[in-house]
Amino acid sequence: MDINLTLSADTIRLLAQKARAVATSMEDSFEDGHEGDVEFDSDSLEEGHNHDGLAEEENDDLSDEELRELIQDLNVDEAAELVAVTWIGRGDFEAEDFEQAVEEARERAVGSTASYLLGMPLLADHLESGLDALDL
Repeated sequence: MDINLTLSADTIRLLAQKARAVATSMEDSFEDGHEGDVEFDSDSLEEGHNHDGLAEEENDDLSDEELRELIQDLNVDEAAELVAVTWIGRGDFEAEDFEQAVEEARERAVGSTASYLLGMPLLADHLESGLDALDL
């Protein structure tokens, strides 16, 4: 099976690495099943504002924002291929159905491809599995 990607396999690998970094930074901030829990320390509240946490949060957002911008910069063909590789990696399509997956991704594209893909918890795994399945 010979697949010609508009988007290089190396670029998809880079996106997978960035997706993994984003997922890891999100996991770190939601350890122990306490996501969304807010704890106040009454001593530090009385002593004024402490913004160390905000600087940290902005760093986490940078990788998310960077990945979002990279995906948004893709043209229609590249975005459809990226979605198709993801679907193959997720098991929605077989590798030999790549062209059909690309076509369906093109037809179904409404709104932001970045938002769609970044909404997938295992995006990095799906991208890597898709590349493996396609021998890329």
